[in-house]
Order: sequence, then C-alpha cells, then structure tokens
Amino acid sequence: MKPVIDGTKFGSITVSGKRYEYDIVIGLDGSVGKREKKLSKAVFGTSHKISIEEAEYIYEDGADKLIVGTGQSGLMELSKEAEQYFKVNSCSVNLLPTPEAIKMWNNENGNVIGLFHVTC
Repeated sequence: MKPVIDGTKFGSITVSGKRYEYDIVIGLDGSVGKREKKLSKAVFGTSHKISIEEAEYIYEDGADKLIVGTGQSGLMELSKEAEQYFKVNSCSVNLLPTPEAIKMWNNENGNVIGLFHVTC
C-alpha cells in the first residue's frame, strides 16, 4: 500500500505520521528507506544530480513511474545516463520541487516509486 506523505519543510519530510530528517526513497511495496545519495556524490561530487548508479538502486522491476521531489527549491536533476536508464525500463520520471511532488504522489495510482530530497 502506498503511504501518504503528510508534508515537508526544509530538512524533513513526514510520511504516514513519521518524520524523516533525510532524503527518502519509497518503493513499490510502500517501504520508506534512506536515499543512498553517496552513489551520486561519488560520481558528481554532489547529490543534486542523480547518477546511473543511484538510478539502478532506486528503480524496481514493475515500476511505471518515478516521482522525484527535487528539493524545496527544485535543484536536483537526473543525469543523462539516469534519464536514459529509466526510459529503457519504460519508467516515466516526473521531477518537481518536493512540495509539488508530494501532491502528485498523494494523488497517484499505479506502480509508482518515489525519491524525495528534503533540502535545497
């Protein structure tokens, strides 16, 4: 079951009543985990660009859509390699500032996964 995201403020996100003070990934099964941003930071020196390595970590077989909360100001982006990876796997990607991405997430149905950046 897909969890409801209650809200966000700079540095945190609240999902089904539980507050997380780090970036999160939500899987197809509704599980909430900590984002492995070191996978992108090792490649780009920043976690504001999603690497192919992180894309492979995020993606789950059967996912049709990825919703990315790009931060409070919307600074995060996909690398060209990550963009191509999701395309090859027939997984559309929606990149929106985190507050807007939360609205999309809460209204979305189907096989959706999420990544939510809580700063910047």
